Parts: sequence; structure tokens; C-alpha cells
Amino acid sequence: MEESAFLEIRRRMQSGLLIIREPNAGNLPVDITVAPGSLEIKSCQACKMINFPAEVRIVPSSCRGLQYIAGDGLHVRLQVQADSNTKLISTLSESLKAQKSCIFYCQSCGEIIIKERMFLRVLPLPSENWSALVEEWCCHPNPFANSTLHPQNNDCFLGHTYFLVNSGNESHGPGTETVHSKTEHSASERGSMWKSKENARVICKRCKAMLGETVSSGTTKYYITEMIIQPSGKHFDMIPRSQFVQSIIAQCLVDLSSARSTFRFRIQGHDGKVYILMWLLNSDTLLVESMGNSASSSVFTFFEDNLRPDSRSSGTWNAVKVLYHPCIKNRNKDLADAWENDIGVHPLTFPSKTCLELLLILSLSNACLPPSLRCMNSFQVAFLKM
Repeated sequence: MEESAFLEIRRRMQSGLLIIREPNAGNLPVDITVAPGSLEIKSCQACKMINFPAEVRIVPSSCRGLQYIAGDGLHVRLQVQADSNTKLISTLSESLKAQKSCIFYCQSCGEIIIKERMFLRVLPLPSENWSALVEEWCCHPNPFANSTLHPQNNDCFLGHTYFLVNSGNESHGPGTETVHSKTEHSASERGSMWKSKENARVICKRCKAMLGETVSSGTTKYYITEMIIQPSGKHFDMIPRSQFVQSIIAQCLVDLSSARSTFRFRIQGHDGKVYILMWLLNSDTLLVESMGNSASSSVFTFFEDNLRPDSRSSGTWNAVKVLYHPCIKNRNKDLADAWENDIGVHPLTFPSKTCLELLLILSLSNACLPPSLRCMNSFQVAFLKM
């Protein structure tokens, strides 16, 4: 018997969609019993018990809307009480504190990039379009028209997808080297903070991953998806690349949607190319899945790295639910052009390789979903785990 269960929970609404994977024809009919902490599936051949995590409690009497969807299995909506004890990856603002010594590591390989650095000031940067907004506010010529924001010695400036440090007379760090290349900036970046079209890429000496760019003779820009920052003296633990990228970008989407009521994002590379159009649908999702017996390749699962094939327990993960369109090879070009000129769309810039990694993560997430949940309107659906 190879049943598995997929449960998508909205914590704020205390509601969930439970999908019991389509059983084999030889196992029909089946009896399903829903208890607060478990799911029992009986057939003429076997009985399967699926236990939900302790933080998830189902209200059995609330089950409604039972329907069978070919290719998915049985769908049922129900009331769910869920708490989340998942430890999130620290955000940039949590990791970087003034007067606290910290070490900067390459996220891909763990090489030390900046050793034992203490900042006297850690300050947030204004929005990327701050200069244009000043022009709207001022009745006289913009006094900051030719100004750029560069950190002084022992300063660190925090953006949404990067941070700036003053490199001073130092090289970029024992684990970095620079590579000169030309980059083309999109129209949304013209007139903003960075004017130069030629920046030197900062790469890790060990794994050659792009970490950031030198934006002036004394300022280095590092992307938050490429660095791990930890207090000095703390043991360093590697985080799987996919997990790290998902968590950092998901948190970035949540923070921007909360602060600016922005829900549409244009993911673009440092080369100015648009890779993904993304729409944040909700940020209070808890995913629960039991693989059951994974001998069947048709079982959709998000937790193949976390659950053993014979596991009777369930995997859980905080996640954000997004709609997305790939834009590589000129796909969805008309929509990408329309979003570029839409003030309600926020651009997010990452290294081009990271944009491709994110697209792969979204595609794999989409492929793991039950078939009926993979598309919404014309968009593809995916989850980014936090």
C-alpha cells in the first residue's frame, strides 16, 4: 500500500487542504479515518497509519468538500490548528550588528571571505529609487542628483538583496579575487545609485562563486544569497545551497511585502537580464507531507532529503506560496516588458547564476505538487521553504 498525504495549511486562517495520493486500483475501495493527530487508510489488502507532527492538530468534524481528482487522489478541506517551531536562517539585519565582531563566509564552500570585522555603524539603505522620489518631493533641483551613498570606514549599509562595506586599503579578503567585466543595467536602475557600467566582480578564490562587485575604489557590494555571516567564535555549519537560497529569498519577499505592500517582483541578474516574474500569493503556509512507501515514482514529495522511504512520520516546513513565470530565452517577454514599466513591481537583483538556481528550485517545487495545484490562471505555482 503506497498512500501518501500532502497537507497545505494556512496558519492565519486555520484551514488546510489535505490530499491523499491516488491509491492503486487494487487497493480500492478504501476507508479513511481522520483523527486530530493522524490519518488511517484501510483497504482490503492493508492498513496504513500516517502520524502528523505534534504541532499540527486537525479538527475531524470540520472535514468538508470531499472530492476525487484523477491524478491527485482525494481532496478534502478541513480546519487545522498549527504552530511552527521551525528555526529560520538568520536574516542579514539579525546577523550584522554594530559593535559586534563577525566573520563572513562564502555560502557555497565555507571559505572565509572577511575575517573578524567589527562595524561601528550598520545602517539600512533607502529604496533603490530614492533619487527619483526626491525629485518628486522637491520643488527645486534635486540636491542629491550627483550624490552616491558609500559607507565610510567601519560602516556597513544594508540593502534588500546586498550589503555595502568599505574595503579601504584592504584587498577584498583572503578568500576573494576580482574579475573585471562589463554589466548592462536595466532601465529601472538607470539614474539610481550605481552609474558605472563596468564593475569588477568579486569571486571566491576556492569555488569561484560570484560574491559581489566593487562599485567604487573603496566600496564592495556583496549579495546576501552568497554570504553567511556569523558572530566571531561561533561554530560554522554549512547550509545546503538550495535550502539557503530558498530561505533568504523567501524572507526578502515577506519583508518587502510587509513594509511596502509589494507583492509582484522581477528577479533579474547582475547582467540586467530578467529571469523570473514572481507574485507572492501568501506567506503563512505550513507544508506537511508523509511519503508513505516511496517505491512509486509518481509520489509527489517536497521532503525527499528529510524523510526515509520507510518513515511513518511527516515532514513539515514553513513556506511562502508564489506564482511565477520563467523569462529565459525570451519567454513571456511581453509580460516582462509590461512589469518593467509597472511601478507596482519591485526589482530584485542577484548574481545571474543564483537566478538560474532559483528558477530550478521553483521548477522542482512545481513538479512535486499534485498535478491539479501546479497552475493558477496562466502562472505556475511553487513553494519556497523558509
